Amino acid sequence: MRTGHGYDAHRFAEPADQRALVLGGVTIPYERGLLAHSDGDAVIHALCDAILGALGRGDIGRHFPDNDAAYKNVDSALLLQQVVSMMTDSGWTLANADMTILAQAPKMAPHIPAMCKRLAELLGIADDRVNVKASTTEGMGFVGRREGVETHAVVVMYR
Repeated sequence: MRTGHGYDAHRFAEPADQRALVLGGVTIPYERGLLAHSDGDAVIHALCDAILGALGRGDIGRHFPDNDAAYKNVDSALLLQQVVSMMTDSGWTLANADMTILAQAPKMAPHIPAMCKRLAELLGIADDRVNVKASTTEGMGFVGRREGVETHAVVVMYR
C-alpha cells in the first residue's frame, strides 16, 4: 500500500478576466475564477499531486509545467486522466481519495455531490471511495480574505 498527499492553492482572478470557477471537475457559479496557467482546478491539481506522490513521481509541475503552451487553459480533468494512466500502468489501484477545500466563498456544500461523482468517474472508482469536504478559515489568511482557494488531497493506493 502507498499513501500520497497533495496540496494546491490559487488566487482568484479579477472579475474582468471572466474565468469560470472550476473545482473538482465542476463549474461553480461565482463572479471570479481561479488564476492559473490551466483552468485552475485546485482540487484536481492537489489530487494529481497526491497520486504522483504515492507513485514517487514528483509533482504536477514536473509533468505538466506552467511554461508549456500545451497546458494553457487546459481542462485539468485531462491531466488527472494522464496521472491515473501512470498509476494503472504501474500496477497500482486507488483505494480511496479524500479532499478538503478551504474557501471562504463561494459556499461549496451544494456542489460537493457533483464533485464526488465527477472525480469518481475520472478516477474510475465507485463514488463511495471519493470524499470531498469543505471548510472556511474563519476569515483568517488569504482564504479568509477571499483572495483564493486552497485544497488538500490524500490518497491510498494498493497493488
